[in-house]
Amino acid sequence: MKNLVKLTGIFICSAALMAGSCEKQLETEGYRPEAIQLDRESLTMKVGEQVQLTARPNPSVAHELTFQWTSSDQAVVTVNSGLVTAEGPGEAEVTASYGDVSASMKVFVNDPDDGDRALLYSLRPGGMSPEQIPELLIGTAGRLTDDGLEVSAPGEIIKLDRFYALAERVVEYTVSFSDDTEAVFQSSQGDFKAFVSVPGRKISINTTPAIEADAPFLRGGRDYRLEIYHIYNKARVVITDLASGESAELSAVHDGQGGCGQGALQPGFAVGMQWDHYCFGLMSGAPFTIKSIEVDALKKSVRLLMYGASISQPEGYFPAATFHESWTQRVISALDGNAMSSGRGGCTINDVLVYIKNELPFVDAEYVMITIGTNGGNTEENLTELMNYIISQGSIPILNNIPCNESGTQVGTNAVIAAVREKMGLNGCLFDLATSLDGDGLTVDKSMMFWEDYSGSYGWQIWHHPNSKGGEAMFLRTQTDTPEIYE
Repeated sequence: MKNLVKLTGIFICSAALMAGSCEKQLETEGYRPEAIQLDRESLTMKVGEQVQLTARPNPSVAHELTFQWTSSDQAVVTVNSGLVTAEGPGEAEVTASYGDVSASMKVFVNDPDDGDRALLYSLRPGGMSPEQIPELLIGTAGRLTDDGLEVSAPGEIIKLDRFYALAERVVEYTVSFSDDTEAVFQSSQGDFKAFVSVPGRKISINTTPAIEADAPFLRGGRDYRLEIYHIYNKARVVITDLASGESAELSAVHDGQGGCGQGALQPGFAVGMQWDHYCFGLMSGAPFTIKSIEVDALKKSVRLLMYGASISQPEGYFPAATFHESWTQRVISALDGNAMSSGRGGCTINDVLVYIKNELPFVDAEYVMITIGTNGGNTEENLTELMNYIISQGSIPILNNIPCNESGTQVGTNAVIAAVREKMGLNGCLFDLATSLDGDGLTVDKSMMFWEDYSGSYGWQIWHHPNSKGGEAMFLRTQTDTPEIYE
C-alpha cells in the first residue's frame, strides 16, 4: 500500500512537472485565498503607456500564484500577466482573479494629444544600453537598469542632448523616488530649476524668492508623473501620483526688465526660459529612477511657426504686463492662437538649423517664418539650407528682414536675406523699414526699442530689442507684407 501511495505521488509529480512545478501543485492543492491585494488603488495612464501591476493573495502563500488578469474594455486597456497597456482614451476596470476570488481597480486613460499635442520625443530607458540611447548623456551620474534610468550620483547632471526652443512645450517624466530623495530637473543653462523634495513633501522653482507647493502624498517606492511646462513667459510644474491621482502644482511668470542695466524699466522677476536641453540629477538622498521621458509640443498643427533669436523670444525681456504687445504675441493673437514661436536668445542661424530639426518634423505647420541674423551667421549658403529644409518638411518658408538697431548691422544682413528671397522666390516681412526713422531701413527709431546697457558685461550700449511700439509696427508689417498667413 505504501508503495502504491509512493508511485501515485511520483505520477502526480511527473504530470505536474510537465505543466509547471510539482511542488506548486502540492502547495496550492486546496488553497483558496480569502482576498487579493493589488499594489495600486487606481491608475491614470496615457495611450501607449505600460505599467506593471502586482497582485498578492491574503493569506499569503509560500510561492507566487498565477493570477488570471482581465480588462473590462480592451479598447481602453489590455492586460497580460499584470502588464497593463493603455490602448485608447477612456475608463476601464482591470481585474486579477484566482478561482472565485478577485480584486479590481479603475484605470483612466487620457488621450496622448491632450486635445492638441505633438510628440517630439519619447524614451523608456528600462532594459536599454547606453549605445541604444546616445542622446542621453549619463556619464557617472547614474546607470541603466531593467526598471529604467537610476540616478544615483549627488551633484551630477544627466542631459537629454536634444535642443528645444519651442515656446509651447512640456517635458513629462515618469519617476520613482526614494524616501529621502532630493531631485532637480533643470535646463542645461541652469536658468530654470524645479526641485522635488520627498522628505520635505514639496515641489519648488528656484525663483527669488523661491515658489513652492506642498505635496503631502510624496513618498518613496511609488510612480509619479512630473510635468514641466514652458508656455512663453510662464513655467508650470505638476506632479501626480499615478496610483492615487493626487497631485500638486505651481506656476510662475517671467517678468522681463524691459531693457538691461541702467536702461531697464523695472527690476523684473526671473523664472527661466528652460533653454536648450532638459537635464536632471540627484541633489541628495538615495537614488531615484526615471522610467520614461516624453517631450510634447502643446499644439500639433498650426498655421504659422515663427523661428529666430531673442527678437522672436520676447518672453526673455518683455515686462509681463505688456508681454501681449510684443510682435510675436500680436501675431499669435490675430491668428486666434493658431501659431507658435520658437526663439532662442543669442542664437545664430546655425543654432536654428540644429533645433528646428527636433521640432518642425513633428508639428504640422503651413508657414514657417524666420527672423534671424542679429547674431551673425547669415550667409546665403546657410539661409538657403534652412529654407530648403523647411520646404522638405512640407511647409512654406517666409524669410524676414531683421529690425533696425543702433549698430546698423541690419543693413548688410538684410541685403543677403533679400538676395536669398529673390533667388528662391520667397516672401518676407521688411521689419527694418517698419522700425527705422525714415522708413528706409537705415537708422533705427529709438522710440521703438528697449534701451540696453551691457557696459558691465559686453562693454556696449544699444537700442536693440523691439518694445511695445516696435512690436506693433512689426505686427502691422506682417499684415502688409505677408497677408497670406491671415487668409
